[in-house]
Amino acid sequence: MNPSDAHPSNTSAHGATRRFSHVAIVGKYNAPGSRDAVEAIAQFLHAEGCDVSLETETALNTGLMHHPALSVVSIGQGCDLALVVGGDGTMLGVARQLARFNVPLVGINQGRLGFITDIRFDAFAEVLRPMLHGLYTEERRALMAAKVMRDGRCVFEATAMNDVVVSRGSVASMIELRVEVDGRFVAKQRADGLIIASPTGSTAYALSAGGPLIHPGIDGWLMVPIAPHTLSNRPVVLPSHSEVAVEIVSGRDASANFDMQSLASLLHGDRIVVSRSEHTLRLLHPMGWSYFDTLREKLHWNEGV
Repeated sequence: MNPSDAHPSNTSAHGATRRFSHVAIVGKYNAPGSRDAVEAIAQFLHAEGCDVSLETETALNTGLMHHPALSVVSIGQGCDLALVVGGDGTMLGVARQLARFNVPLVGINQGRLGFITDIRFDAFAEVLRPMLHGLYTEERRALMAAKVMRDGRCVFEATAMNDVVVSRGSVASMIELRVEVDGRFVAKQRADGLIIASPTGSTAYALSAGGPLIHPGIDGWLMVPIAPHTLSNRPVVLPSHSEVAVEIVSGRDASANFDMQSLASLLHGDRIVVSRSEHTLRLLHPMGWSYFDTLREKLHWNEGV
């Protein structure tokens, strides 16, 4: 990213050229210390010469009403950067809503290092300052568009950044699923469920179910069975232009989860159809950021060295 592309009229208190003028803050407002964290970041941005707004629920729940409050849609329409303060779950919820506006997001983690909220709160000022002046790495993350079809009509739809999970209910019995890819029959599976994950989601539930890690630069989906009855049912990597359809053949209380946040109860014969969303997420990272640095720290690969 070339900092010389920044608008020359955008200058900070330090006189350096700024790339971002209007910055929104979205916080995990129910976490301890969130109010102080959001306020500290807002004050820093003001000192850097940025206009600052808070997402409406963030403002209401932190009581920081002296900053302008905007809905997520208004952030998408009027801001040129969004800072997400919290963890990966907070980022997932905001990312799905802002992706269609093409607004870049930066993740600031209040707790442990996240996979997509990769800036530690205790270092946000020194890391954010050069990023505001155009010194950052940008990457695009694919999103999934999912819908539940019942008797030929759509009864539920959602966007997912991590994964779409079809699983059994609380009853201790497997469900039977019929899986198709691009209209071609793949297999019938008896299992606790099936995960369809993006590369971003390969470090989430799919990893716990035995799936591989997929670098976010790879344009593909991951299909991972959950506790399959037949051990030859293994994870499969598919091209991201594929359309995956999962039909509920038998089993009780089956459900579909979209990033573990949206839930739909399923009936026999329901089809969960997953395809690539037309939108992608823009994530900004500090210069020198590496996906492998994140994996090494998050997964403790360097322990014992």
